[in-house]
Amino acid sequence: MNQIKTIIAGPCVIETAELLDTVAHKLVEINGKLGTDIIFKASFDKANRTSVRSFRGPGLERGLQMLADVKAKYGLRLLTDIHEAWQAKPVGEVCDVIQIPAFLCRQTDLLIAAAQTGKTVNIKKAQFLSGLDMRYPVEKARDAGATEVWLTERGNMMGYNNLVVDFRNIPDMLGIVPTVIMDCTHSVQRPGGADGKTGGDRRYVPQMALAAKAFGATGCFFEVHPAPDEGLSDAANMLELDKLEDLVGKLIADD
Repeated sequence: MNQIKTIIAGPCVIETAELLDTVAHKLVEINGKLGTDIIFKASFDKANRTSVRSFRGPGLERGLQMLADVKAKYGLRLLTDIHEAWQAKPVGEVCDVIQIPAFLCRQTDLLIAAAQTGKTVNIKKAQFLSGLDMRYPVEKARDAGATEVWLTERGNMMGYNNLVVDFRNIPDMLGIVPTVIMDCTHSVQRPGGADGKTGGDRRYVPQMALAAKAFGATGCFFEVHPAPDEGLSDAANMLELDKLEDLVGKLIADD
């Protein structure tokens, strides 16, 4: 079976420096045990929350400083997402991978700005697009100078407040780029389905990861938290931090 090569993990949103330290320390521990190079992910601003009352994060300036502190202290590579084109340049000065949110993957100016940083651009597939449709966002990024573009599968809308994953999107996107990531936690979301918040069911995260591996995915993305139910964003679908090591071990194994 295919071997997963790229692992991305971290809390959905930057809550506190203590949370970042807890997660980063665990990722370093896993890297040491398993020989992996897990990329640390956290968002400085969750600009697409369901409710205006939802926690968004510390913002760009403070958030990037906190991410830079993680890199300096733990030596981890960093990934974060941007929502506006002007954010690309400062984010590119700190992070190794710039992520384009699924809802924004057709935003030409956003893709161009991310590509022009020279950093890896990870484009999440929109909930309303097929895998084959993603050749157009990739084309925009490459035409703007991106040398490395990744694509991420995160499910498609199915009726109201639910997602379905068509794993055929993974080989379809592998025909466009060599690196295709499975977002194993956002794919178990129930968007807006929890009274003004996004719901979900983290029980299915391991199955999403193993199924993606079977379909040829080259990487997996996990939002993790030491106490997910206390998380300030995506609480219902984040994976428990203490379950990450065992799952990563299965994903990187040559079966």
